[in-house]
Amino acid sequence: MDFNVKKLASGAGVFFTRAVQFTEEKLGQAEKTELDPHLENLITRADCTKNWTEKILRQTEVLLQPNPSARIEEFIYDKLDKKLPSRTTNPELLGQYMLEAANEFGPGTPYGSTLITVGEYQKRLGGAERELLQTSAAAFLTPLRNFLEGDWKTISKERRLLENRRLDLDICKARLKKAKQAEAKAALLSEEVDKAEHELRVAQTEFDRQAEVTRLLLEGISSTHLNHLRCLQDFAEAQATYYAQCHHYMQDLQRELNKCANSVSTPHPAAAVCPDPDHLSSAFLSGPSSPGATVSSLSSQRPSTVDMEQTQHPVTGSRKAKVLYDYDAHDASELSLLADELITVYTVPGMDPDWLIGERGNQKGKVPVTYLELLS
Repeated sequence: MDFNVKKLASGAGVFFTRAVQFTEEKLGQAEKTELDPHLENLITRADCTKNWTEKILRQTEVLLQPNPSARIEEFIYDKLDKKLPSRTTNPELLGQYMLEAANEFGPGTPYGSTLITVGEYQKRLGGAERELLQTSAAAFLTPLRNFLEGDWKTISKERRLLENRRLDLDICKARLKKAKQAEAKAALLSEEVDKAEHELRVAQTEFDRQAEVTRLLLEGISSTHLNHLRCLQDFAEAQATYYAQCHHYMQDLQRELNKCANSVSTPHPAAAVCPDPDHLSSAFLSGPSSPGATVSSLSSQRPSTVDMEQTQHPVTGSRKAKVLYDYDAHDASELSLLADELITVYTVPGMDPDWLIGERGNQKGKVPVTYLELLS
């Protein structure tokens, strides 16, 4: 018991002495031992790494989980070292609501069947989001947390110990200086000076040893940067995979919706046949003006292959469409597009539902549906 009290009193004395030394240094009343410039640079770099790692970690958590309550719940489960219960993502919840609504409205109705289609794809989007959250947490967030809660705590502990050793060293320097001044003025015993010099040597040795330990730990920040670099690449790859999946799902959904729209739409009777002006016969353009002569001259002409195909596959009614994105034709059968331009489109029965026939002046060719906004 006595030993503990003495140790406590000694510790309090050391703490008070260091506090006095630190205060005098701040006030400019005491000299301060400066660290090696290389060590100072390592400390500055480490502080920068710690600060930006915290900011990146917090903002990534906000990006992946915008709900503050959910983030707090995840933090609590992480601190308790318990597995977080599986949480339904927002797209999955939306998809579930759509499926339930479809059952109420009737799965066989146009609206109900469309709700089912969209709801299923929303659930797929939610599954892709869940994979992004899991991959990002394991490959990116966890390494950043491990650095802040592991390596950085060790570095901070050794830096505090180095600061204490530096204060002890400066205290010993001050004592030796005072002892030498007293010896010169009052013929102080040399034993006091020898004692102060011995304490200074011990303090210098402990300071140098702690400075070396701290330096080695701080130089490990370079390895931390390399590790975080790999984690950052994994995070970007996870995001690329997620957005590619979302793009693929939405393209599939657009095709499904276009199929549904084509199946329920009624063709305009007046537009059952749309002859190609580029393939009209010259007799039709330059023949007699009387109706009888026109019919006679047309009947004498042999129809072209395109005319026969259009007769066998009549086109549906044409309509205007706005181009959403630029598109470069891949072959002569396709039509290149420019964003925001207006074109005329129509479809021929038997065509791929993902494509339409587009016309712009005298130019005509196939165009992808996903690049268009059909206008009424």
